[in-house]
Amino acid sequence: MDTPNVHRPRNVDWKRAAALLYGDWGTSKAYVIGLAFFYAGFASLPIIIAVCTLTALVGYNYTIVCKLFPDGGGVYSAARSQSRFLAAIGALLLVANFIVTAALSCNSAMHYIGVPERQLAAATMTLILLIGIINGFGPKHSGSVAMWLAVPTVGVVLLIIAMSIPHLTTERLQPPPRDFIVNWKNFVAVILALSGVEAIANLTGVMKLDPGSTIDRPSVAKTARKAILPVAAEVVVGTVLLGWAMLSLPPGHSPDPQIHRDYMMRFIAEQYALLNFGSPLVGRIIGVFVGIVVALLLLSAVNTAIAALIGLIYLLGRDGEMPRSFTRLNPYGVPWWPLILATGLPILTVAVTGADMESLARLYAIGVVGAIAVNLGSCSFNRQLKMSWFNRIIMSITFLVLSAVELTIARLNHDALFFAVCVLGIGLGLRSYAQRRAGLRTVTVSEEIAARVAPESAPAFDLQLGPGQTIMVAARGVTPVLRFALEEARLRQGTLYVLYVKELAVTMPGTPSQSSPPRWQHDPQAAEIMSTAIRLGEQHQVPVVPVYAVSDDPATTILDLAATFGVDILMLGTPQRRRLVQLLKGNVVQQVARNLPENIQLVIHG
Repeated sequence: MDTPNVHRPRNVDWKRAAALLYGDWGTSKAYVIGLAFFYAGFASLPIIIAVCTLTALVGYNYTIVCKLFPDGGGVYSAARSQSRFLAAIGALLLVANFIVTAALSCNSAMHYIGVPERQLAAATMTLILLIGIINGFGPKHSGSVAMWLAVPTVGVVLLIIAMSIPHLTTERLQPPPRDFIVNWKNFVAVILALSGVEAIANLTGVMKLDPGSTIDRPSVAKTARKAILPVAAEVVVGTVLLGWAMLSLPPGHSPDPQIHRDYMMRFIAEQYALLNFGSPLVGRIIGVFVGIVVALLLLSAVNTAIAALIGLIYLLGRDGEMPRSFTRLNPYGVPWWPLILATGLPILTVAVTGADMESLARLYAIGVVGAIAVNLGSCSFNRQLKMSWFNRIIMSITFLVLSAVELTIARLNHDALFFAVCVLGIGLGLRSYAQRRAGLRTVTVSEEIAARVAPESAPAFDLQLGPGQTIMVAARGVTPVLRFALEEARLRQGTLYVLYVKELAVTMPGTPSQSSPPRWQHDPQAAEIMSTAIRLGEQHQVPVVPVYAVSDDPATTILDLAATFGVDILMLGTPQRRRLVQLLKGNVVQQVARNLPENIQLVIHG
C-alpha cells in the first residue's frame, strides 16, 4: 500500500524568517565597517557604500529565487536542475561558507565581549564545541531565539546612529584612490555582507503560503519578499550610517585600525556616548551593553551556521552525494557524522588561523560569493524558469559581478584559494567514494535516450474512506497502543491510520523537487510497525493506512496530519523519556493535547 503525500509543515511566517535571516545577515556590520577602515582608512565610505549596493542587489535577486523555488531555493536545489555535479560544487562552497561563518562569528563575539587576545583562540574553540554539543539534541525554536535577539540589536544600531547624528560630518572623509585596481582590491577584501541570503532561500520549503496558494501549487513570493526587504534595508542603511559615524569621530576619539578593527561597533558606541553625555562611566556602560547585545547575535549566527551545516551534509548523504554513513542518526534525530564535522571543522579553522579576524575574513568570502554566484548563474541560464527579461538581466549582471569577485579572491588570496580547494577536493573525493560504493557510474547519453529511460512518476494515491469513524495512532513501536487502536477500529468499523514520525532534528536546506519522498519501506523500524499493522488489519478486516513522515518537530507534524486527514480520534502512548531529555526536547503528548482541535478526540493509552 502506498503512502499518501506528506509535506513538511509550513509554519515559518515572514517575521520568523526575517529574524533568522537577520541573525546571519545582520551581524555582518559588526565586522564589515572595522575591516573597511583597516583597509581603506578615511577613504572607506565609498567602499562601504559599494558593498551595501551589491548586498541590496543580491537581496533583490533572492526575492526572485524564493519565488521560483517555493520548496527550497538554496544553491543545491537551483543548481541541481542544471547538473548534479554543479549542485555538488555549489553545496561544497556553501559548506566552506558555513565553516568560516561559525568560526568568524564566534571569534568576533569573543572580541565584542572583551576576551583577552592570548585567550581568544581557546575561548572561541571552546564555545563552538559547546554550541555543537547543544546541537546534538537538535535545534529547537531557533526562529524564536533569533527574533528575541534581533530586536535589541536593531535597537543598538538605532541608538548608535541617534547618538552620532549631531556629530556627522564630511570634513574627515577622504576621496578614494584614482587607481581602479586599488579600489577593486579593497572592495573585494571587505565583501563580507552577503552571508545569510542562502539561509532565506533554504527556508522557502517551510514558509507559510501566500494567500490563495495551495500545497499542490505553492507560492511564498509575498512571504519571502516581506522577510528579505526589511532586513536588506536595515543592513544597507545601518551599515552605511555606522560607517559614516565611524569616520566622523573627532580627533582624540578616532578608532585605531589595528586595535579597534574587530569590535568597531562597541568602540564607536562608547565614544559617542562619551561625547554626548560627557561621562566616561556612561560611555563604558553603553559600550559594554552594545558589546553584549552584538555578541549574543553573533553567537546566534554560530548556532545557525552549525545547524545549517549539519542539515546540508545530511542532505548530501541522503541524496547519495556523500557516504551513507552520514545519514546515521543519534537518539535525538541528529546525524552523527554531520554533527562531528559541523563542530570540528570550524574549530580546526580557528586553530589553523590562530583566531585572527583578518585571516578568517580572507577565507570567508570565497565560499559565500561562490555559492551565491552558482545559484544566480544556474537560475539566470535556466530557460525553463519563468521570469521576466528584466529580472533575468539583473540576475545575469549580478552573477557576472560575483564571478569577477570570486576570480579576484582566488587570484590575490592564496590562503582562501587553498581553503576552497581543500574543501572541494575532500568533498568531491567523498562524493566519488560514495557513488562507487553505491555501484553508480557516470554515463553521458543524449537527451532523447535519457527521456526514454526516465522512470515514470508514481501515480497519486486517492484514499477511499469507508463508513465509520476514522482513527489515527502515532506509533513508536509494536506497542499496546497499536493493539488498542486496531481493536477500536474493528469495533467502530472505521479506518485506522498508522502514523510513524521519524524525528530528524536538523535544519534541512531546500530539497530538490526531483528527490523521491521518504518511504516507510526504507526505514527498518517503521517497516516493522507498518507490516505488523497491515497484517493484523487484514486478519481482522480493519482497513490500515500507513502514514510516514520525517520531521524535526513531531508534535506539529502529528497535529498537521491529524487535521489534514480529518480523523475523529487521535491515539497516543504515554511518553517514556527521562526528565533531562524532556526538558531539552519537550513532551510531545503535552504539546499535542494543548493544540489539538476540539473536533478531534484525544486518547492517551497508558
